[in-house]
Amino acid sequence: MSTTDKASTEAPHDARESAEPADSASAGAASAEASASAEASAEAAAGAQLSTAPLEDAPGGPVGIGVLGWARWFWRQLTSMRVALILLFMLSLASIPGSLIPQNQVDLMKVAAWKKEHASWVTVAEKLQLFDVYSSVWFSAIYLLLFISLIGCILPRSWQFVGQLTGRPPAAPKRLDRMPAYTTWRTDSSPDEVLASARGLLGRRRFRTEAGTGSVSAEKGYLREAGNLAFHVALIVMLIAFAWGQYFKSEGGKLVLRGKGFSNTLTQYDDFKSGSLFDPDDLPPFSFTLDKFDATFERTGPQKGTPRDFKAYVTFSNGAHGKPEKREIQVNKPLEVDGSKVYLLGHGYAPVISVTDSTGKVIYKDAVPMLPQDGNLTSTGAVKVTDGYKDKDGKPTQLGFAAMFVPTFAGAGQGTMFSQFPELDFPALALNAWHGSLGVDSGLPQNVYQLDTSKMEQFKTEDGKPLAKRMLPGESMELPGGQGTVKFEGIERWATFSITHQPGSALALAGAVAAILGLAGSLFIQRRRIWVRAVRGKDGVTVVEMAGLGRSESAKLPEELGALAGALHERAPSAAPAPPDAATESESAQPNQPAQPAEEVEGERA
Repeated sequence: MSTTDKASTEAPHDARESAEPADSASAGAASAEASASAEASAEAAAGAQLSTAPLEDAPGGPVGIGVLGWARWFWRQLTSMRVALILLFMLSLASIPGSLIPQNQVDLMKVAAWKKEHASWVTVAEKLQLFDVYSSVWFSAIYLLLFISLIGCILPRSWQFVGQLTGRPPAAPKRLDRMPAYTTWRTDSSPDEVLASARGLLGRRRFRTEAGTGSVSAEKGYLREAGNLAFHVALIVMLIAFAWGQYFKSEGGKLVLRGKGFSNTLTQYDDFKSGSLFDPDDLPPFSFTLDKFDATFERTGPQKGTPRDFKAYVTFSNGAHGKPEKREIQVNKPLEVDGSKVYLLGHGYAPVISVTDSTGKVIYKDAVPMLPQDGNLTSTGAVKVTDGYKDKDGKPTQLGFAAMFVPTFAGAGQGTMFSQFPELDFPALALNAWHGSLGVDSGLPQNVYQLDTSKMEQFKTEDGKPLAKRMLPGESMELPGGQGTVKFEGIERWATFSITHQPGSALALAGAVAAILGLAGSLFIQRRRIWVRAVRGKDGVTVVEMAGLGRSESAKLPEELGALAGALHERAPSAAPAPPDAATESESAQPNQPAQPAEEVEGERA
């Protein structure tokens, strides 16, 4: 056979020989890829469900089209935590106009004054509902969307977390050395002894453990997700409490003179504001009478005039036929009645003033509250005589007196009329007298502490000067032409009370406390997993591996794994080092290292 023929006859054999290694390489590559994929799947399973965050749709899965597809997409966007945070920020921005512009539910007089000062903006403001921000359509829409977003985001995560609580820790992955925290050593203890010690150790450290084939899985830190969910549930609770309080709240103020009383009915309030769903029949029935008011002030030193103690003594009756009880109301110590609280807000003085006509008949006598203007209770007010007075011609008219009262007068010639101390050391009253129409019959609201003189004329003295006089208790001021007398009879005290009913306050407090605790738990508690594997090697020595994986990277995880490994090492100490020859033989017998193929070279054999 010629060389060519030999070559030609041996060529197919050579081709087969060259193809066999190629097929072997391809099979090895495929096996390596499959092994890598399996290891990646195992590692993914090891870190699965460390969080209750919702999973996104699979990239290749159908997402749907048409109305249902768009509805599903909109729902997923609305219930995402990102959109919830955006809505929360929008709600904060939407509250700003309610703080800058007067609201109808708070003060109608301020709303009227704002409209008068900004007449060009009134139409736009009314269309945008800026005078009723918290009940407007756009504020309610943001509030409702935020509420739905939080509920839609939290409910699925809550159910998922319940499933995690009933589940078991995942099995140990094949390659523990790929975990963020890892340690290993060799021991003479048997694998069963090592795993039993590991399970007992982890159990005493409050880990949830699960025994596997040649391994132990443990997990801890479930309260992190519980805190996260509690924080977001608390936000919903606070939103509910806020809405409940805003819709059903009531708040009113009442000035009560000493010896006078108050009954908790709508007509008794000096000012009153409530939520849009409030019913006046919901006011708890009670009443009280102000028997006495005590106030003490610092007499000397740099803090002279500083208040030290305020206390109102009242006779209280709960219900229409309740038994009268003596109670005390102090600042920050309100009187609580059926969910409502009666707060003591302020106090002042009410000069007792009497007015007689030209015939000497007393047509007016009352204690007139004065409004304090400074810390020493320099006070201003107005005395309004609406009925019973006739002028010198016998024509019915109204009287008005602009008043200034000081509890401690500095004395004549000692400067302007400002009080020197809040107590009644030297009380004085100054009056200016007017006559005409007070404007109280127009139907428009008026400030009881101010006198509207637009339709009035001031009384004049004989020399044409405006009639004004400063009086001490017991002194009088004569009206010109014998038209009457005004007398400073004495002084009474008054106190102002605020009666509030906020039904959602307790719920809001509970939500705030739960939110703080939940946030602290989600920040300071770490969700982590620990795996321990113990297998006997070829040389009969047990190889121990420990690894840890946390929800987030933290320096505490390696520290904790080191502490656990140290405790386990005390129960399963390291084995004595193997001789070098045995180690070499042991390493050459490792199953992970492929045997070297024997190559035959025909040229060498020849």
